[in-house]
Amino acid sequence: MDASKPESVLKHFRESEALLEGHFVLSSGLHSPKYLQCARALQYPADATVFGHAIADHFVDESIETVCSPAIGGLVIGYEVARALNVRFIWTERKEGEMVLRRGFTIREGERFLVVEDVITTGGSTIECMEAIRAFGANVVAAASIIDRSGGKADVGVPRISLVEMDVPVYEPEKCPLCESGEKAIKPGSRDRV
Repeated sequence: MDASKPESVLKHFRESEALLEGHFVLSSGLHSPKYLQCARALQYPADATVFGHAIADHFVDESIETVCSPAIGGLVIGYEVARALNVRFIWTERKEGEMVLRRGFTIREGERFLVVEDVITTGGSTIECMEAIRAFGANVVAAASIIDRSGGKADVGVPRISLVEMDVPVYEPEKCPLCESGEKAIKPGSRDRV
């Protein structure tokens, strides 16, 4: 696999059954005809390493000191990017619905951070992660993901790259044509089950 080529990344997602088609409820609550289950694409460490190096290659000259990811989806790829950059890795996680920094992690004032996710749809989790670490003095210089489902439209307030940019439709539940057709929505993600 050549993770610098979007078609190669998508081929891997299809072959690992990580790119699903149907009617899905995303973690944002929006509905979509496609779902990316990155855990399946990253289940073999060698694949995760390839993706991590491909993302890290974009940041070798950025003086990144720490990589941070929102748990749980961003953990594997965030760790691999940090490993490729040979920098520290920490994460944020939800506590009572709010993204927080825990586990005794500390941040130096002005420490240069890269925030890494598996998939970006709206950018909400990335923004929440950035806000949580900025509260401790982090300087978030960039963000990255394996997949950008927004077609480049998600704005997280810092420069952002992805290995693959897709323009996948998303719908508010009350305006979802898949719901209107009677197709049952499933939620394969980790936050809740439908």
